[in-house]
Amino acid sequence: MEARALNPYQECSIFGEQLMSAAAGPEVDQDIRRGRIFWIPIAGVILYVLLDAVVQLLPPHYSPIRDAESDLAVGPYGYIMTINFLNRGVLSLVFLYGLLKTVGASGDHGAPDARRRFRTGALGFGVWGVGAILLALFPTDVPSTPVSWHGGIHLVVAILAFLGGSLGALMLSLQFGGSRSLLGARSASLSIAVLSVIFLVILLGSAGTHVGGLTERVFLGSVLLWIAFVSAYLLRRGAAPGGRTAETAGPS
Repeated sequence: MEARALNPYQECSIFGEQLMSAAAGPEVDQDIRRGRIFWIPIAGVILYVLLDAVVQLLPPHYSPIRDAESDLAVGPYGYIMTINFLNRGVLSLVFLYGLLKTVGASGDHGAPDARRRFRTGALGFGVWGVGAILLALFPTDVPSTPVSWHGGIHLVVAILAFLGGSLGALMLSLQFGGSRSLLGARSASLSIAVLSVIFLVILLGSAGTHVGGLTERVFLGSVLLWIAFVSAYLLRRGAAPGGRTAETAGPS
C-alpha cells in the first residue's frame, strides 16, 4: 500500500509529539524533579541583562532608545552581543525542556486536545529559542548600510522568533491551568504573556522610528520576565518533602 505524503502541518504535529514524548520519559532526572534545572534559565536571564548593559556602554555607543538591540552585535565589541544571543537561545531551550519534562512526567495533559494545544505553544517557543541562536550566526545590517544576505536572514529570523516567543508564552500559559504544579502560576504568567503580545504589536508598529529600540527592549524584557517568573515558580515548588516534586507527590 502506497504511503501518503504528509503536509507541513502534519509533519510539525509529529515532531511535536516526538518532542513531548522525549520530555516525558519514564524516568525524570533528579535535577528536573527537584526543579534545579530552572536555575539555568534564571541565571541566563540575569546574565543577559548584564551583558546587554555592558555592551550598551561600549563603543560605538548605539542609542538604546532609537537603535535595535541587534545593532550591538556590529562593532568592535559586537562579539559580546553575539554571545548574549547564544545565551538567550540556550536559556530559552533549557527552560522549555525543563517545562515539558515537568509537565509531561505527570500526565496532566493526557487528553489529546490538551496535548495538541500544549505542543503548539512549545513549538512556538522553540522557534524563539532556536531563532536567538540563528541571530548570532547571521549579523544584522546597521542603519544607513546596504541590505546584505545575512542581514535579510537576521530580519526574517527576528520576526519569526519574536512571534514565537510571545505567542508561544501565551499558548503555554493557557495550558498551565491543567497542570497541578503550574496551576498557581497561570494567572501571573498569562498576564505577562498577554503584555508581551501587546508589546510585540507596539514594536511592529514603531519599528524604524526614533523609539524602535526602546519598544524592542521592552518586548524582549517581557518574554525574559515570563521565563524568569515561571522558572522561579517551578524552582520554588520543585522539591516537596522527601525530594518529590509537587506534581508527583501524593497527599500526606
